[in-house]
Amino acid sequence: MSAPAYLKSYEDGRLKENTKKAFSLLESCTICPRKCKVNRLEGKLGFCKTGQNAAVYSFLAHQGEEPPISGNNGSGTIFFSQCNMACVYCQNYKFSQIETGKETDSKELAKAMLQLQTLGCHNINLVTPTHVMPQILKALLLAISSGLKIPLCYNSSGYELPEIITLLDGVIDIYLADLRYADTQASLKYSNAPDYPSYSQAAIKEMHRQVGIPKFDKQGIIERGLIIRHLVLPNNISGTEEIMRFIASELSPETYISLMSQYLPCHKADSFPELSRRIIREEYRQAKKTMQKYGLKNGWTQEGRGLDSLAGTNIKPIH
Repeated sequence: MSAPAYLKSYEDGRLKENTKKAFSLLESCTICPRKCKVNRLEGKLGFCKTGQNAAVYSFLAHQGEEPPISGNNGSGTIFFSQCNMACVYCQNYKFSQIETGKETDSKELAKAMLQLQTLGCHNINLVTPTHVMPQILKALLLAISSGLKIPLCYNSSGYELPEIITLLDGVIDIYLADLRYADTQASLKYSNAPDYPSYSQAAIKEMHRQVGIPKFDKQGIIERGLIIRHLVLPNNISGTEEIMRFIASELSPETYISLMSQYLPCHKADSFPELSRRIIREEYRQAKKTMQKYGLKNGWTQEGRGLDSLAGTNIKPIH
């Protein structure tokens, strides 16, 4: 396995400098498109309800990610509490939108990374990292000094500022990012993020610039690259046609896509009739055809794996 990019950035001082820049943004927070401009260093809370320290709900060797991320040993997944989106159908709403999780300082977060590496995990998988990116970088500095040497996977909703993603150049080897919506009205109604399409597309273009098409080791484990997740929603709410067109024309037809079928009407979805059911097989098949229409053949589809089965694993909180 090739060495993670962050080791070079650590050695030349760029990681330390970018960590400093990122933390300075918390004084009047402009880490994400919300730009709440609250002083999180003084404990003030904006949309993400997170102050100076990150909150961690759970961390584990996770087998439920895409095959080249989980591999045989699992992905070293850290689930951060809270989020900069508010999806009405979020499966993880208990810790993404309700104030749960353990406040975790940089030393504790670094310790968790090292523990996951000791378990043999293929990577450190940072789930919902956007609002705590500076805290992650600070913990990374400590973890590297204690021997961390496996890649970082930035597992994002896609609701990012592209200029903030540039601070991760030379730090993140694997981007696992959603392209959730193509339509601003849908992103406003279902995730309280009206500008999601423009920000997510710009951020993913920057991710693609940094790491490009995935590269895998001899065992098929991803070492570096971008994977885009697209969750198929009922009634074509996700705008699959527009998203696949964007990927093929603005990124590359070689882009790897995880076409996801496991939508569940969780949380507040029952309040929206158009979201109050699972997707049907024909909706997923149409999404797959659309992907193929634009020449997008790399990645993973889930047809035939049981659209009626629940996805994921039981995630238990840290006590």
